[in-house]
Amino acid sequence: MNTFIATIFLIVGLIVLLKGADYLVDGAVGVAKKFGISPFIIGLTVVAMGTSAPEVAASITAAVKELGDTAIGNVYGSNIANLALIGGICAIISPIAVSASALRKELPVMLVSALLLLPALAIDSYLSRDESILLLILFVGLVAYTVYMGLQQAKANPTVSEHAEKYLKTKQASFGANVVYVLVGLVALALGADLAIRGAVVLGKAVGLSDAVIGLTIMAVGTSLPELVTCVNAALKGHDDISIGNLVGSNVFNTLLVIGAAGAIKPFQVSPRLIGTDYWVMIGVSLVFIAMAFLKKAITRLNGTILLAIYVSYIIYLGMTRGV
Repeated sequence: MNTFIATIFLIVGLIVLLKGADYLVDGAVGVAKKFGISPFIIGLTVVAMGTSAPEVAASITAAVKELGDTAIGNVYGSNIANLALIGGICAIISPIAVSASALRKELPVMLVSALLLLPALAIDSYLSRDESILLLILFVGLVAYTVYMGLQQAKANPTVSEHAEKYLKTKQASFGANVVYVLVGLVALALGADLAIRGAVVLGKAVGLSDAVIGLTIMAVGTSLPELVTCVNAALKGHDDISIGNLVGSNVFNTLLVIGAAGAIKPFQVSPRLIGTDYWVMIGVSLVFIAMAFLKKAITRLNGTILLAIYVSYIIYLGMTRGV
């Protein structure tokens, strides 16, 4: 495959991947509403997971193709991009206020989730099926806890985020149509991920990038587009809770759900650089973001500029090392 065809594969793959995520969420929301599940719970679960669907599909596909470094690089890169690139851009557009709840719960959970990966990977540089299933169990437990706490809060204020509203207020399709949406979404995710991975690998190899750096850059930014669109839109409208919730929630989902699902389906080896360098960049960016949030109770425009500078520096570093 030449680079022109690979570029087409990558672009078409990402479009199909992102559209598939939309169809999946649309259908899943419709099915959930049909069974009488409350809009609040749908917003906390189905819609919240929707922006992580591209990462799940891409990382599972990469793992199945025995591109474990691309699979986990996609998660590391997406997490770094969420906080430094997307968080930075959003804060520059409009400073992001950080609620006491986010400081007390969501941000610490994001950091702890990332730290849980260290013992799983550092011991033998291998993500086993047992370790992956444990990550998935933790993810299910966290979702259950989030739903429980959400129900408690909903008693006093039963509102749904604007991000969820765009799905919940769409015209109600029939149950059969929603099932078709789910199936089409799943097929589109699989097809889009396959095309995107094929294109990204060819393009990355053409310029000498390793599998890890392909995941950290091309795939990470591509699969983070839903978060970018959602958060920029929220920043323009001044909805800080959506920005923080989407960025932090997506990082937790990526760490536990995406890596867990990929490793459960196909255990894989992880290169030393992803454990010794890029993992700590992800942790470092998380700590910087958390420190900024605690110091000012907000991510200011200056903070956003610093975060964006960190991301640009990291991308330059990746370009210079090319995976060494």
